[in-house]
Amino acid sequence: MFEEYDIIVVGAGHAGSEAAAAAAKLGSKVLLITMNMSNIAQMSCNPAIGGIAKGQIIREIDAMGGYSGIVTDHTTIQFRMLNKSKGPAMWSPRAQNDRMLFSIKWREILENTANLDFWQDMVVAVLTDGDRVTGIKTGMGLEIKAKAVILANGTFLNGIIHIGKKQFGGGRIGEKASKGLTESLNAIGFESARMKTGTPVRVDGRTIDFSKLEEQKGDENPQKFSFTDTPILKKQRSCYIAYTNKKVHDALRVGFADSPMFSGRIEGIGPRYCPSVEDKINRFANKSSHQLFAEPEGWNTTEYYLSGFSSSLPDYVQFNALRKIPGFENAKIFRPGYAIEYDYFPPIQLNYTLETKLIQNLYFAGQINGTTGYEEAAAQGIIAGINAHLKINEKPEFILTRSDAYIGVLIDDLITKGVDEPYRMFTSRAEYRVLLRQDNADIRLTALSHKIGLASDERLDLVNHKIKLIEQIKSFVKKESVSPEEINTYLEKINSKTLMQKVKIESLILRPEVTLNDLINRITSLNNFVHSLDKNHLPEIIEETEILLKYDNYIRKEKEVAQKMSKLDQIKLSDNFDYRSLKALSWEASEKLTKIKPRTIGQASRISGVSPADISILIVYLGR
Repeated sequence: MFEEYDIIVVGAGHAGSEAAAAAAKLGSKVLLITMNMSNIAQMSCNPAIGGIAKGQIIREIDAMGGYSGIVTDHTTIQFRMLNKSKGPAMWSPRAQNDRMLFSIKWREILENTANLDFWQDMVVAVLTDGDRVTGIKTGMGLEIKAKAVILANGTFLNGIIHIGKKQFGGGRIGEKASKGLTESLNAIGFESARMKTGTPVRVDGRTIDFSKLEEQKGDENPQKFSFTDTPILKKQRSCYIAYTNKKVHDALRVGFADSPMFSGRIEGIGPRYCPSVEDKINRFANKSSHQLFAEPEGWNTTEYYLSGFSSSLPDYVQFNALRKIPGFENAKIFRPGYAIEYDYFPPIQLNYTLETKLIQNLYFAGQINGTTGYEEAAAQGIIAGINAHLKINEKPEFILTRSDAYIGVLIDDLITKGVDEPYRMFTSRAEYRVLLRQDNADIRLTALSHKIGLASDERLDLVNHKIKLIEQIKSFVKKESVSPEEINTYLEKINSKTLMQKVKIESLILRPEVTLNDLINRITSLNNFVHSLDKNHLPEIIEETEILLKYDNYIRKEKEVAQKMSKLDQIKLSDNFDYRSLKALSWEASEKLTKIKPRTIGQASRISGVSPADISILIVYLGR
């Protein structure tokens, strides 16, 4: 019935969709297996893409030729650039999306991808021959052969849904859990553990009194995620801010005795940075109010997602507490919030390519690795898809470093440090975030992806054209001058020191209070020059040029630091290095290094418990 595939991808969530698309685009014959073809790339939790650091990841995926940014742009109902009051290293794009259209668009793209087949079934085991994967076995009893397998199972592995004292199997509410695969992997020798995540009630918008809420509109001039010519957002839907109060908290406390989290029925570890509402009022008992966000689920639905109100308390407790929130006094709900507990596999069992150390050509991507979030999952998916294709074609592996991308930070953190809670990306995790801005993801990554055949020639041409225009504007402002008569009125208006004589335009751009756009509007020669250039993507090009000029010193210093640190990542370590033979190493370092088997001195230096003294010992030994 089935011929042998190059790659089988198990799970069609955000990780599986990106993995299947990348591998198929590169030329592998791919089979994507999912338990429900109607829920491809389902937004299981909030209907939004991006946010702090997550927006950077989506732009990186897009720069490499992935689809998450394109799908987002086609289904956006609101766009906001977060952290604009801070420096550009912190700017993070975020889009509110139409949940149903998002899944439909992903399916449309995948069904129009050459080399990609589909099968609806549950995978219950991986098949191996010695230390190499050979395929999978399904719930229908089919054995399908493949050269490589990517597991992207999300929260479905032995998933249990909790609502108060009620608990039942499921990977999402209304969908059954995946059984057998964890046991198959454990039998091979993989270590697994349990994690927990949750979601809030979904509210009928017709029953919300929005006059009691704070309206949160999108940006006046919304941007996009994709560097390609995706649709520009012409209209937007608002989100709304609400607040809990003491009455809400008291109503929630009524259900604490039946809470699966507080009673110990949930064993898995939950996300620290996205806690349930009961966890928040328990941990922050001194706070009388918590902020909530009512987010529309799409253009043509009355369903609202109440962000910040995630809960696993009994359904009647959630409902009673909800109605004590101002604006929700008459609210009706479509379904209650719930917690879900599921299996994951500690990611220190992986290499940088996301191939498992134990079984060759077997890859893990997404929440199976202990991460949380669509963006983190999609990033792992595209890397796993790329590397599975390269491995079976005996080509060099594709690895992004911590100074290349947030994706590099994500994967390095996972395989080097492991996880003790669902991993979520933050800008603070990236030591080179001035280099890893959302605006320059294409400049950083498109050429690397084009080299392996994923990013198209058209994408590379766009990037090269963008670089050329930026350099032209930079060159112009460095050599052209502006007179006091032409600019002093503007400088007085913004309380900036006026000019006594002509100066180079660049010197004005370096002032924090001055913007390049304002100068373009007020300096005739600059205006004429800029508007003689190609108009495509001009606002983004102007923005990036200004960033490069204003933050040139910071960027150069960070590049120097990154280059110095990269030297440690060039010192290779053997997989069979006997760390226990080095008596000078601390006991903890010896144990951690033996277990994780770092590939380089740089990776070893980032392992928790390995001290600078231990690294010095390793370097001295290797020097000998």
